[in-house]
Amino acid sequence: MQVLDRLRRAILLAALSLFAVAGAAAGERFITVASTTSTEQSGLFDYLLPKFTQASGIKVRVVALGTGQALDLARRGDADVVFVHDQAAEEKFVAAGDGLRRQPVMYNDFILVGPKDDPAQAAGQDIAEGLRRIAAARAPFVSRGDKSGTHAAELRYWQAAGIDLDAIKGPWYRDTGSGMGAALNTAAALDAYLLADRGTWLNFRNRGKLSILIAGDRRLFNQYGVILVNPARHPEVKAADGQRFIDWLVAAAGQQAIAAYRIGGESVFFPNAAE
Repeated sequence: MQVLDRLRRAILLAALSLFAVAGAAAGERFITVASTTSTEQSGLFDYLLPKFTQASGIKVRVVALGTGQALDLARRGDADVVFVHDQAAEEKFVAAGDGLRRQPVMYNDFILVGPKDDPAQAAGQDIAEGLRRIAAARAPFVSRGDKSGTHAAELRYWQAAGIDLDAIKGPWYRDTGSGMGAALNTAAALDAYLLADRGTWLNFRNRGKLSILIAGDRRLFNQYGVILVNPARHPEVKAADGQRFIDWLVAAAGQQAIAAYRIGGESVFFPNAAE
């Protein structure tokens, strides 16, 4: 796992270097945003970012990672802004002086998906009870296992269910270390259960026999926040342009654009910066 982490970091650093070289060569004005995979794989960024660029003249380069990895990238000063969805981790990031004020942007929800025939009989509106039934049946379950916001939420729900994962993990529990799209592909291939964010699920086409089995539990609420990386700690941070992106996101133009994004007529994210 350590070798894999080092490889991922090397690939990310190489990609960021290419971003910087390409931007300098073209004379482009741009910022780098480290963000969760769900904002990209849901299609939101493809819809949202051109609107910001049109309004500001600033392009946005996105490095899409699990929330934990995105925050790690920002701690090293390799991003100007983080846009993620693990409030406890975000607040810790700010408290440590790695970022400035955290601002809420939008929310959606997590869902539990699984095979339509639901062999563990997990379906319902109680995520803790559903997970208890999956664990009791040792039904195939796919975890992102990547320190993402979704993975952090999954671990909270197992804890709420009174399940000690370390004590019962076995072949039924697949820890993939992958992003949301890849984890969904694995779950579809294995007819397995999986915690997903609704936005990526709506934009996902390779569903196989999977369907939504648990939704509506208030604990499945999924809040997104945005933070400027601290320029006092990392002088290379493009603070003015990064703050302009944040200001646009939480102001009327950005909030209206988020509200307008739909997949198949269904709203994907709900703006709540004003709250």
